[in-house]
Amino acid sequence: MSGALAGKVCLIAGTTGIGGASARLFGREGGTIVAVGRSRTNAEMLGRDLAAAGVPHAVIAQDLSESGAAERVRDETVARFGRIDVLFHVAGISGRKFGDGPLAGCSDAGWDAVFSTNLRAMMQLNRACIRHWLEHAQSGVILNMASVLGFSFAAQHFNTVAYAATKAAIIALSQHTAATYAAHGIRVNVIAPALVETPMAARATTDPVIREFLRRKQPLTRAPLTDEDCARAALFLCSDQAAAITGIVLPVDAGWCVSG
Repeated sequence: MSGALAGKVCLIAGTTGIGGASARLFGREGGTIVAVGRSRTNAEMLGRDLAAAGVPHAVIAQDLSESGAAERVRDETVARFGRIDVLFHVAGISGRKFGDGPLAGCSDAGWDAVFSTNLRAMMQLNRACIRHWLEHAQSGVILNMASVLGFSFAAQHFNTVAYAATKAAIIALSQHTAATYAAHGIRVNVIAPALVETPMAARATTDPVIREFLRRKQPLTRAPLTDEDCARAALFLCSDQAAAITGIVLPVDAGWCVSG
């Protein structure tokens, strides 16, 4: 390991899938980890992994879509470790079970659930960290999780309009924030994966038709990406190796965007 995050306090929203993989990798690279997730069980499982690896850490079971949650998480992180250097916001949902789908079939409940969790909660935690950094004249790094489905569509297999709309909005939110706060030493970037083997994506990753579709759509892997593929890209953008990079959208997509 290179120690790319040595001395950095890294707040990661998400404790499974890409969030969990990133917490473990960031810890191996010297970061102090604060991981936040809705499920206390998942948060505690991740905490045990970090403890076993000797990583300084805290885990917080918190629904970030609740009012005031972002400020509580920020303040607890600062109280425990004195600062926040990096925010990586991974947490999000697929809204199919709430009624997300193609526009003609998308329910109001599905739309609201996806926007509340995927966009509003992200905005609030981004805002809480930005306010803290501005108040204390500190620099900081934000990396937000979008998806190739925010700009490169495959409606035959992934036809959820609210999900796609939130992922496109995350890009606008992030780039606007990057432009606004670059002069304060605050960097904001976006990672946009294609299909990744995570618990949230189980419907797609276990579907034989979609697996066959990926053989040509993700030709570098001919299969779903791993959460480690995304964690490694996130590590670069959150580290000082990317100190001159802000406002970018990095597709981690195994060729999705350049394949028919």
